[in-house]
Amino acid sequence: MASGYTMLDPICLVENRNNQLTVNPKAVEILDKMSQPVVVVAIAGLYRTGKSYLMNRLAGKNQGFCLGSTVRSETKGIWMWCVPHPSKPNHTLVLLDTEGLGDVEKGDSKNDSWIFALAVLLSSMFVYNSMSTINHQALEQLHYVTELTKLIRTKSSPISSEGDDSAMFASFFPDFVWVVRDFTLELELDGCTISEDEYLENALKLVPGEDPKIQQANIPREYIKKFFPKRKCFTFDWPTTDKKLLHRLDGVLENQLVCTFQEQSKNFCNYIFTEAKTKTLGEGIIVTGNRLGILGKAYVDAINSGAVPCLENAVTTLAEHENSAAMQKAADYYSEQMAQRVSFPTDTLQELLDLHAACEKEALEIFMECSIMDEKQGFREKLMDIIEKKKKDFLLQNEDASGKYCHTQLMQLSEPLMERISRGMFSVPDGYKLYLEAIDKLEQSYTLVPRKGVKAMEVLQNFKQSQAATKESILQADKALTAGEKALADEQAKKEAVEREQELLRQTLNETQQKLEAQERSFKEHIALSKEKMKKIKENERKNQEEMEKYKQSVSLGVMWAKSKGK
Repeated sequence: MASGYTMLDPICLVENRNNQLTVNPKAVEILDKMSQPVVVVAIAGLYRTGKSYLMNRLAGKNQGFCLGSTVRSETKGIWMWCVPHPSKPNHTLVLLDTEGLGDVEKGDSKNDSWIFALAVLLSSMFVYNSMSTINHQALEQLHYVTELTKLIRTKSSPISSEGDDSAMFASFFPDFVWVVRDFTLELELDGCTISEDEYLENALKLVPGEDPKIQQANIPREYIKKFFPKRKCFTFDWPTTDKKLLHRLDGVLENQLVCTFQEQSKNFCNYIFTEAKTKTLGEGIIVTGNRLGILGKAYVDAINSGAVPCLENAVTTLAEHENSAAMQKAADYYSEQMAQRVSFPTDTLQELLDLHAACEKEALEIFMECSIMDEKQGFREKLMDIIEKKKKDFLLQNEDASGKYCHTQLMQLSEPLMERISRGMFSVPDGYKLYLEAIDKLEQSYTLVPRKGVKAMEVLQNFKQSQAATKESILQADKALTAGEKALADEQAKKEAVEREQELLRQTLNETQQKLEAQERSFKEHIALSKEKMKKIKENERKNQEEMEKYKQSVSLGVMWAKSKGK
């Protein structure tokens, strides 16, 4: 797994105590460390039917999920075991073993229904485990599937009375596998050999007739077909004829099992490994380990609040959590990269703006990759606000670093000048000329200092401004100059001061223009990335719609087939 974390043993994911469901924080903590996509296989069925044994085989172990040898149900709640997927690189196989349905020691049948519903909601492949045969009694025992529409809503807003959201359920629900254990019948129908899948489809065939009992008996069949368009059936022989071994299967060696059972187990596991899909939600949202933990908590919280778990709300909760995390991840990336790439002070403002643009684009790409369902772009806008504030902070840091650096350099370069001034070396005839030459030499030396940054001109001009009084004093004290020459020199000094102010203004306007152009480029980049993300979303929606249409067609054909067989 991506985190390097390996689960050696299963852990309880959803605890069931006194008919109260709670999510185990330790299990969520484990899931939170998993950033890989997950393939989630859940198993449900009546208690004491060998569900845990099958799940151990999927984990490649004899022991793990607790097996019992008495009439007492061993598994309580939903237990989880995460192992590296044997055939999907960079995927984690999450196995969910649910407590047995119909435990006589439990007084609340609604509790069973919630366990069943959670297993359906969390898995990408749902295995129903039953015994002996698929008959009327077996279908009656699967009444939990008929309660799903009462226990789960697809949308937060009510469905209209004319609306049928079964297709929406099907898009969220997992593929369905019915496992029949200790199967002793011949796979024949009307004297012809049939496959396991044909056996299942024949069992799901609607019974013709208007009698209320018949109509009631058809409900589980209809719901299985509606909710689980992709179905598969496996039949298993007795694992061994030795009753003593049956009571301790977790210690039985492979060669002690009946050959046909070994082959059937192998086929079952291979099918699961090959056909079980990565857990996904609407709009092609891939579920990772940490996202699975968020979904599980959202569903259980809804159940405990007395509300009906809503698929749309659960996805919204997940989206808000993921988008908030994506926003923080992108913002942190921007800060880290800017801190690494920027060497204060930058030579020019454009150099800093270019680094900002590169880091901002990469941060936005990270957000786009990690975010889900941000069509209104609320989180993206928040991210842009955060980055803009961080950019302004970097600009201020750059200005501050430039100002301090330039001031330090100028003070060092001007030390000889200050020394000459303090010693009165310019208080001589032609002293003003000597002072101007010294200032010019100082400015040339300052110009040669590398990477002074954006405050280079301002610091120099401030220095000259600070020397204005000294300059005027030297000018007036110079006896070699006539009054007219002094007046011209004074006028020239004032002219230079105005030019300095104008030059600073031009620099400020130029920097403002650079910032505006950078914002415009950034805006266009955001638009391009948003369009690309929306294009992918629409493509996923188109694929989902096509799958919906295929599903509806398959349901219609199934009904027609059932009616024709019933005549």
